[in-house]
Amino acid sequence: MTAVVGTPELRRTAVFVIQTLAVALCYYAAGLLGLTRELVVEGAVFTPIWPPTGVAVACLLILGIRSWAGIALGALLVIMSLTSLRPAVVGNLVGNTAAPVCAYLMLRRVGFRTDLARLRDGLALVFLGALTAMLISATVGVGVLLLTDKIDAHSFWAVWLAWWVGDAMGVLIVTPVLLVLHTLRRPLHLTRWKEATGLALIACAVVPAATHSHVSLLFLVYPLLIWAALRFQLGGSMVCALFTSVLATIAATDRAGPFGRLTRIEVMIKLQAFNGTMALTALLLSAVIAEQRNTRRSVEQACQELVEVLEHLTAGDAPPGRPLKDSGSGDAEGGEPGGGSPGGGGSEGGGAEGRGDSEGRGRGGEP
Repeated sequence: MTAVVGTPELRRTAVFVIQTLAVALCYYAAGLLGLTRELVVEGAVFTPIWPPTGVAVACLLILGIRSWAGIALGALLVIMSLTSLRPAVVGNLVGNTAAPVCAYLMLRRVGFRTDLARLRDGLALVFLGALTAMLISATVGVGVLLLTDKIDAHSFWAVWLAWWVGDAMGVLIVTPVLLVLHTLRRPLHLTRWKEATGLALIACAVVPAATHSHVSLLFLVYPLLIWAALRFQLGGSMVCALFTSVLATIAATDRAGPFGRLTRIEVMIKLQAFNGTMALTALLLSAVIAEQRNTRRSVEQACQELVEVLEHLTAGDAPPGRPLKDSGSGDAEGGEPGGGSPGGGGSEGGGAEGRGDSEGRGRGGEP
């Protein structure tokens, strides 16, 4: 009996340990990737896009609240790769773990769906998951820097804004892509593959030119986002947005293209404004299109069911799942003696042998 009881418990423990290690590894890998591109604001180094926040929120939405342990472990590994263990590390660890957990709890509270098929889901991810929840990590992280004399008091708000926007960008750009990969079930049709290949080739030609040209051509990416959203919904638009954000971040950190002649503050503002508006456009436009498609399918299905019901009623049969009422019982309920046949009632629908003088009363009291 002990072995029988212990086996499910061991299995659950093993699954929890594996999931925790997998989440920590993904978080750590995303952190190393984010640290490859950095900007300096008021003497503090920050990343324009911090992918671990997007990974953390996606893992919580997919695996549940128990994945917080993997997030904390991954955050600890990232911090240890940057500095040694000190008491101040605890503050950053708490902030980096609490922010995605709060994002998950708020999204669950409003009934968030991971398929992002409704406009309300997109708005919830933007305003609750990204903008509101990431206030925690930015405030705690910059507060630790201030308390440890890494920054001055007059630099607090500039560094705080850069930290907050970087964490929010991770949620806006990375989380939808991971949710799309999780919910992806059906492969594209051959004709859609051709269109997707064409879109990818055009994006590979236009996006590098737009992000590295000395002429300001960043607006050229928006037709691609609209095309991807109209034809491939969230999957196409967010992959296109991720690709564009990566190239724009590379250009900004290299001070190339439209970012070449700007100051550090101007580079940060222009890059984050571009990434933010692009991510919002891709996410919300895809959500609106998906919601309209689902509404149209529901209306078409309701119309088809109505047509089937009318066809059965015209033929005198019972609609599927709806038994035909007995006319005799119906006449009894109406206070008139029944006629007997399914279509008769007490008026003219009964057979000749079933009428008698009830036929006269059914016709309005004729003798």
